[in-house]
Order: sequence, then structure tokens, then C-alpha cells
Amino acid sequence: MTPAPPRSRKGNRVTALRWGWLLRDLGHHVSVIQEYTGQRYDLLVALHARRSARSIARFRTMRPHHPIVLALTGTDLYRDIHHSRAAQESLRIADRLVLLQPMGMRALPSEARAKARVIYQSVSKPAGGKKGREQAAQRAAFDACVLGHLRAVKDPFRTALAARRLPESSRIVVHHLGAALNEAMARRARREMRENRRYRWYGELPRHVALRRLGKSRLLVLTSKMEGGANVLSEAIALGVPVIASRIDGSVGLLGADYPGYFSVGDTRALARLMRRAETDERWYSTLRRQCTRLRPLFAPKRERQSWFKLLGELDGRAGYRHE
Repeated sequence: MTPAPPRSRKGNRVTALRWGWLLRDLGHHVSVIQEYTGQRYDLLVALHARRSARSIARFRTMRPHHPIVLALTGTDLYRDIHHSRAAQESLRIADRLVLLQPMGMRALPSEARAKARVIYQSVSKPAGGKKGREQAAQRAAFDACVLGHLRAVKDPFRTALAARRLPESSRIVVHHLGAALNEAMARRARREMRENRRYRWYGELPRHVALRRLGKSRLLVLTSKMEGGANVLSEAIALGVPVIASRIDGSVGLLGADYPGYFSVGDTRALARLMRRAETDERWYSTLRRQCTRLRPLFAPKRERQSWFKLLGELDGRAGYRHE
């Protein structure tokens, strides 16, 4: 269950659909829904503690002996469970909690940590990735990709602002893919394109097109103020694209504390320095690429499948639920 509507390309909807495919592959019958209204399901997997709270409570009331798995988003971990009573109640009700990276444990109340499990989001490596990287290295421009909707929590124009600080000799061009979730954001993106020759905004594109653009890029830049564990990081790693990211728990939990490509949230000057260094310091750029390559096994589809198999096995025998 995800609050995101059908045909949405928001991250929660994409995750719900992908998990649906994975659970079907494990032999389960799966529906992807926005709200629980009393159906006779044996197991509920819910995304978002606060926004799904009413459905989680209803499922517990109507199916009291059947298990609930709650997947915690970035807004859950780093905002809602600390302030929202509804989110806190979802946390209490759930039989298992799913985190997308291990540092999320630190945000949980101590009494909830025993039922939390980390499941890394997997990515199937698209065909032609190596060819795309080779073509990118041969182009005159040094393409940096920003892949995310234009929302305040994503700090969406930070990379464009950093690009303005680059010297005239820089070859960096920022390609921003993602929907503007309000007209003010769209106007700002269009104005930025007019004023900043290094910035190009494409709006929302189908996932396969976005992945193709990412695979052709020399760099992914993630500027978020808050993330539960951004799927775009695993996509970049699977494609062999090095990353520069804001130093937040959601990214450090995936890339590791010793990853050299971090900048402080909102620090435009520091981001510009890292982008320029990636462009001009081949040795440092190769270090980023090697460290990302070492992380690739974390995001293998087989690993994610095994993690879900193990988690569901822990719930085996609850009421009508049977895990085979």
C-alpha cells in the first residue's frame, strides 16, 4: 500500500510497484493499493507511517492476527515519527519495520529497533551501461545529472546554483530530470535555464529514459535535505556513475561514512568545489568511481529478494499467512 496514486512516478509508487513484482516472484498474490478498506488480505506492506496511518489502524482492527510490515520513508524517519502521533502509532502497531539503509536505525525509538530490518533497494543493471559511460567520457561536455522531482526537501536548484560558480573554462552541464510539483517551481526552473547556460531542465520523463540519461552522465548530484535511502543512488551505482551527495544519514547509510564525495546540506560553494574537482582531478574522480563500484553488490536484485524472503519467513504462521 502506498499513498501515491496510480500512474504516479513518485519514488514511493515506483518502490511499491517494484516490491509488488518481487513478492509475486516469491509466489505471493499481490495488489498495489492506495488505501485499505477491509479486503481479506493476509499481509499488509505499507509505505509511509503517517500518510498510511488510517489504513494501518484499520487493517489491525479488521485483521487483528495478520502481520503488518511498515516501510519507513525519509519523512517518516527524520520528521514524522518524532512529531506525529499517527506516525508513532503506526510504528507501534507494525510487526516489522523496513529501512532502506542502516543509519535509519539511529532515528528510531529504542523500543522499535528490534523489529526493524534493512533492505537495500536493488537495481537491475540496464544493457549498454558501459557503452553509455564510454560515450559520455568522449563528449566535450562534462554532464552532471540531477534526478529528482522539484520539491523543497530535495533542494532542487542547489546544483544549478553551484554551476553558476564554476569558472568559464568548466565543461560541466547540469541535466535535471524531474517533475515540478507546483507552478512556482516550474517557473523558477524555466528562469534558471534562461539565465544559466549550464542548466537544463527536462521535466518528468519515463524511468527508462531517465536511466538512459543517468547512464550517459559523468556524475550524479544528490542535494537532498532528507532521504530515507534514495533509489537514485543505487541506480547510479548500478550504472557505474560516481556520486556527489549532501551529507545526510540517508546517503551516508548507503555510501558509507568514508565516502569522499560529500558536502554539507545547502553549501553551494562546497558543492561547486566538488563538481569542479570531479571534472579536473582524474585521480579523485577515479576514487569516487571505485568506491561506488565496491558498493554494487549491496544493490543486487538477488540480495533484495533474499532479504524479503527472510523477513517474510519471520512472520510465517501468523493467522492465515503462510510463507513458502
